[in-house]
Amino acid sequence: MDLEISTELTIPASEIGWRFSRSSGPGGQHVNTSDSRVQLSWNIADSLVLTHSQRMRLLERLDRRLVSGVVTVAASEHRSQLRNREIALRKLADLVADALAPDGPRRRATKPTRGSGRRWLAVKEQRSATKQQRRSPSDD
Repeated sequence: MDLEISTELTIPASEIGWRFSRSSGPGGQHVNTSDSRVQLSWNIADSLVLTHSQRMRLLERLDRRLVSGVVTVAASEHRSQLRNREIALRKLADLVADALAPDGPRRRATKPTRGSGRRWLAVKEQRSATKQQRRSPSDD
């Protein structure tokens, strides 16, 4: 099943790799016999569906999550392998969509207002006075 990220990008099923293993957590004896944990991997570096700019953006933004250009997502929230597959696909889709999203507006640097500076100094002086009053007379 192909994974639709957006109207412009769909990852074909042939580029998605699956691995299954035993999941930890609740499940009783069932958990010892079924491979319900899902690991989904997608090779961004060798993908044929990405444009050059999309590939560069993904490689840059997902740099910490990549191992040799491959992004891996795991899901083991449910006892069912099918539900974990769906969750892993959704996680990958969200991850790629967020990485491809355009940057938000840049933050404009601002200075504190004169009034807020005065209030800050007043609080600082008050706190200093409070601490001064706590001192014992021998500390002077």
